[in-house]
Amino acid sequence: MKPVPRATTLRRAPVQRRSLERLTRILDACAALLDDVGYDDLTTRAVALRAGVPIGSVYRFFGNKRAMVDALAQRNLERYTERVALRLAAGGAGGGWVADMDVVLDEYLDMKRTAPGFSLVDFGNQIPVGARHAEPNHLVADRLTGLLAARLGREPDEDLRRAVLIAVETADTLVHLAFRVDPEGDEKIITEMRLLLRAYLGRVLGGRSEPS
Repeated sequence: MKPVPRATTLRRAPVQRRSLERLTRILDACAALLDDVGYDDLTTRAVALRAGVPIGSVYRFFGNKRAMVDALAQRNLERYTERVALRLAAGGAGGGWVADMDVVLDEYLDMKRTAPGFSLVDFGNQIPVGARHAEPNHLVADRLTGLLAARLGREPDEDLRRAVLIAVETADTLVHLAFRVDPEGDEKIITEMRLLLRAYLGRVLGGRSEPS
């Protein structure tokens, strides 16, 4: 099971600081509009107006709204990975993989509740709305495998990649269920999900709850 590469959706990568700031405004506007109007009513013109940039600036980076939303999903993945890495580093080695798993879930749930546009797009799993694609979960699993392998005292081998991918797919399904039941995420479903993941990972990781 090899890591899944992700191609950029940008027509042109920003080089200067001004271009990077403009791209940031465009993606921020895209995220806010997704919350306001949804994917179907999202337009590049509306994004340009919300971002305060000419429509040509949007097309400088993106050929259409799908490419723009894909870039937002990619940014979400980068920010999520950074947040998890910072939390894991701050927590040191205490708590073992159980505590690490809670960090992974808690950061995802927090972004689900607070990050603009994330409840609709997250890492690209639901775009177009209603579709469920496997690639984003593979990307998330690859990132998490890399973060967790050293803390588990093992190589990011095929068995670990498979275990993390299964955990990510399971969590993805149950988190979406929790947020369908309750817009803030049904806590009982989330609790059951934690127990399920702990039982599964406890078995496949050989019962090790502490890093070696």
